Amino acid sequence: MNGLHDVGGSHGFGPVVPEPETPVFYQPWHKRVFAVTLAMGALGKWSLDESRHARESLPPEDMITLSYYERRLAALIGLMLKHGFVSEAELRDARASPNIVPATSALPTANVATVLSQGSPTERPLARPPRFQPGDRVRTLNIHPTTHTRLPRYARGRTGEIAMYHGAHVFADANAHRKDAPAEPLYAVRFAARELWGGEADPRQSVTIDLWEPHLEPA
Repeated sequence: MNGLHDVGGSHGFGPVVPEPETPVFYQPWHKRVFAVTLAMGALGKWSLDESRHARESLPPEDMITLSYYERRLAALIGLMLKHGFVSEAELRDARASPNIVPATSALPTANVATVLSQGSPTERPLARPPRFQPGDRVRTLNIHPTTHTRLPRYARGRTGEIAMYHGAHVFADANAHRKDAPAEPLYAVRFAARELWGGEADPRQSVTIDLWEPHLEPA
């Protein structure tokens, strides 16, 4: 979808000022938001792609005014409401319902490090050969879906080269919206900076983006 989460290449937002890598959490409540996000995700009721879509679907004013962890918390609350883990009344009263049923698949503290290190593998077998090979010239589709997509707006309708084939992975665009999302070939596609940003871009620079086969067509 096109929204304020996807502003790569846009002007008017000022320079990018990288933050120091430490400390990881500037405020104690940041840790709590991260912990609750991890714990709720471990229940397996939504995918990482659905959680990304929840964040990018926040109202435009929230995307502009909320901080990073405030956005994560707002999106998490939306997912918890959607999947029945919390009610509007509980949020309003800041109090859990006395009829709450504890989750049966809670993530034990002792398992957190293992879960974080393993991640959620998305590679799947594919019964057909990939359409493209490293070195092939491809063009991204000029699409503007109202649903989730991993094809950034600044790279749509652009020509690049397949730099690497990653194997078949669950198609994120579909996985954000349904449980039975198919696997599709995933490629690293290299774009010349001038292809993306025009003649004023540095000719020595390039951008490589991981894209699925449904995002691409032969150039």
